[in-house]
Amino acid sequence: MIILYLNGINTSIFKEMEKAYTINELRFEDDYLIIVVDNQMLKLKLSLISEKLANASDHERNEFKISPSGYGIHWSLLDEDLSINGLLKAAK
Repeated sequence: MIILYLNGINTSIFKEMEKAYTINELRFEDDYLIIVVDNQMLKLKLSLISEKLANASDHERNEFKISPSGYGIHWSLLDEDLSINGLLKAAK
């Protein structure tokens, strides 16, 4: 939703958000994050991408939400956010 204010009046316009990435899968194996982004599998060492995830319990790691736009992942129990762009850069 985009909120526009004209002369102090709220004129909300609903707009479909464009999807940046499609997350096909996200899981953890030992000390790695395995994520499939737009059908491309990435295997990332947790200690290199997030100290919070590296030190988290299985329960904390598995409580995440992918943003509707596909731009990022949020772990509310850890107060941690990772961007897909950042993960793609880390994988190179």
